[in-house]
Amino acid sequence: MKVLKLVFKNAMRHKLRTMLTILGIAIAVMSFGFMRTIVSAWNAGVTASAANRMIVRHSVSFIFPLPISYKEQILKVPGITQVTWANWFQGIYKDAADWKNFFPRMAVDPETWFDLYPEFIITKDELEAFKKERNACIVGQKVAKEHGFKVGDIIDIEGDIYPGKWSFVVRGFYKGKDATTDETQMFFQWKYLEQQMAQTQAGREIGAGWYILNVKTASDIPIVTKAIDDMYLNSRASTKTETEREFQQSFVSMSSAILTSLKVISFVIIGIILLVLANTIVMSARERTREYAVLKTLGFSAKHLVGLIGGESMILACLGGALGLLLTFPITKGFATAFPTFFPVFNVEILTIVLAVGSALLAGVVAAIFPTMRILRQKIVDGLRMLG
Repeated sequence: MKVLKLVFKNAMRHKLRTMLTILGIAIAVMSFGFMRTIVSAWNAGVTASAANRMIVRHSVSFIFPLPISYKEQILKVPGITQVTWANWFQGIYKDAADWKNFFPRMAVDPETWFDLYPEFIITKDELEAFKKERNACIVGQKVAKEHGFKVGDIIDIEGDIYPGKWSFVVRGFYKGKDATTDETQMFFQWKYLEQQMAQTQAGREIGAGWYILNVKTASDIPIVTKAIDDMYLNSRASTKTETEREFQQSFVSMSSAILTSLKVISFVIIGIILLVLANTIVMSARERTREYAVLKTLGFSAKHLVGLIGGESMILACLGGALGLLLTFPITKGFATAFPTFFPVFNVEILTIVLAVGSALLAGVVAAIFPTMRILRQKIVDGLRMLG
């Protein structure tokens, strides 16, 4: 108990230096947590992928449409229980320069879409209204909140991939089943897309951008993949069938350079934590060299000295880590509030908390090793001669 009291007194002997060290560690831990949260948010789509959902797209790219007739053919493949499809529509809402106006807009089959995505929760009345009205749309709650959409509002969009003036009537909102569900999308009827394009660009094929399948069990995935791709191997629109996770991963891999940079920076921050703490502990141990020599003379063992130096290091690391972790939550929450549709999901994960705490504790241990070894190896007489 007396050693513990001495550890606290040593840690607070130079209050300004202690406070600055704790603050430095806290800022580093907070930055680490924020960076890791960005990386996690980037991979949110991959993490949230369903194990029994698969994607069929054109073998070249999903920007090339697949014939709509594929739907019934794919549904006959053994192992498949449900099929739906979607097209990436996008377009420009209000001002394209304002990132807040960017949110995914897709043409979907209203009869089957929400059956394949049970994590998008919508009321029965809203779904019926969506099915009845050709230019109706359903938007995610985050988008609705950001833009103040209400039922009956008209969303006017300037088409880019599909040129023309498009007007959609809001007929409902979907909410996510849990915090990992994307609530930043807008869905409208694929039939509306087909009919409008038939009037303005007759002859242009409006197929399916990609098909979404449900398979009975995960063990059916290899069989289904081979069956579908073989079926269209020599057709004018050959396919690439993959799991939803692989499909999402292909998008994430396009930003691999950015993600790698963020990961490298987050680990550099751990190095900064270590340097800040190590600098303080080395200075403290050097200043107290004579004191430690006196303690050795009085009979303090190596175990006591390890406890004194290591304990001081761990106190600073724990206080800095705890403060940094506490700051991480309001910072990430503030970012998510300021940019609600920038990342569909932006939460501090348990793994991020574990890594942040682990990094601070590891820095506390490593920072104490060198000064502790030096004090233990030093002769008492040399320590007493030392001028701090």
